[in-house]
Amino acid sequence: MRSKIDKTLLIVILLAFLVSIYLIFQWVPQIKASNPAEQIAQRIFYFHVPSAWLGFLAFFVVFGGSVAYLATRDRKYELISVASAEIGVLFITLVLITGPIWAKPVWGIWWTWDVRLTSSLILWLIYVAFLMLRRYLPDGSKRANLSAVVGIIGFIDVPIVYYSIRWWETQHPQAVMASSDGSLAAPMFFTFMFSLATFTLLYVYLIRKRYQLLALEDILNKQFKEMEIL
Repeated sequence: MRSKIDKTLLIVILLAFLVSIYLIFQWVPQIKASNPAEQIAQRIFYFHVPSAWLGFLAFFVVFGGSVAYLATRDRKYELISVASAEIGVLFITLVLITGPIWAKPVWGIWWTWDVRLTSSLILWLIYVAFLMLRRYLPDGSKRANLSAVVGIIGFIDVPIVYYSIRWWETQHPQAVMASSDGSLAAPMFFTFMFSLATFTLLYVYLIRKRYQLLALEDILNKQFKEMEIL
C-alpha cells in the first residue's frame, strides 16, 4: 500500500513539474523590463520563492519534531526531524543558488550582504551544523537531545529571514503579496501557486521516502548491535 502511494505521488509530481515548466516558460507573459536578461531571470521567481517557503516548512517540521521528541522521547519524532532537516537544507541550497542567478541581471552583482541574503545563509549554516552534529556524535540520547535543542533554537532564524524585508531596509524586493498593487497578475499568481503546490508535493514525497530509509536504517543498526552482544 505504501509503495503504491509513493509511486502514485511520484507520477503526480513528475506531471506537475512538466505543467509547471510549461506555465513558467510558455504561458506566463514577459515582465516589462529594459534588460532582456532581467525578463528571463524573473522566471526564476517561480522556483526561488517556493523553494524558500518549503525550506521554512521543513524547518518548522524540524522544530515541531524536536519539541515532540523532548516531550515524549519517541525515536519516531527524532527521525522525522532529521529527514525534514535534510530536505530543508536542500531547498535552502536551491534558494541560495537561484537567488544570485536572479540577482545578477537585476542588481548587477551576484551577491550582497543584504539582511535577507545574510540571514538566509545563516539559516542554511545552522541546519548544516545540525546534520554535522548528528553525523559525528555517536548515536544515543545525548546526540538526540543536542540535535533537538539545535533544531528548536535554529528555527528562530526563520521568522528573522521572513520579516527581514519589513524590519530593515534591504535591497531584496518585498514579498509578492506586499507589492504596490497588493497582488500578482492573474497568470503569474496562478503559476506561482501551482509551482508552490508542486514543490509541496515534492517535499511530502521526499520526507516520506527519507523517513522510511532512516527507520529501516534504525532497525538494522539495532539488529547489528544485538548480534554483537550475542
